[in-house]
Amino acid sequence: MTRPSPFGHPFLLGFDEIEQALDRVAKAANDGYPPYNIERLPRTEREPERLRITLAVAGFTRDQLDVTLEESQLIVRGRQADDKSRTFLHRGIAARQFQRAFLLADGMEVLGADLSNGLLSIDLARPEPERIVRRIDIGSRDAD
Repeated sequence: MTRPSPFGHPFLLGFDEIEQALDRVAKAANDGYPPYNIERLPRTEREPERLRITLAVAGFTRDQLDVTLEESQLIVRGRQADDKSRTFLHRGIAARQFQRAFLLADGMEVLGADLSNGLLSIDLARPEPERIVRRIDIGSRDAD
């Protein structure tokens, strides 16, 4: 049985990509690791208004993290190898892998990423859109 699409209304033309994006987001929202914050940073004299995604990646080095932009998805991956040379009496911090994906709106730019004190911060900006008003000429199909 298929579920009805909220974008199936005849007035919502061309929104099938949004529906697919919502499906991707719903599938990716199940895993809670690593925890993350998203904050809005105000505009300054030198920088536009930005968004900052901060992921708690304690124990990962820069070499074990990978940040990529694939089409409209920002994907953060972490890979830790299990160190066989160490003997643990108790192991509460597991070496694990993760992948966290964020769906970006059209026009979003990734400004950069920084790893400090176990927190990976990724800054994003959306350029101000131009306000375009275009007049559409009305033609006539009547035969004269």
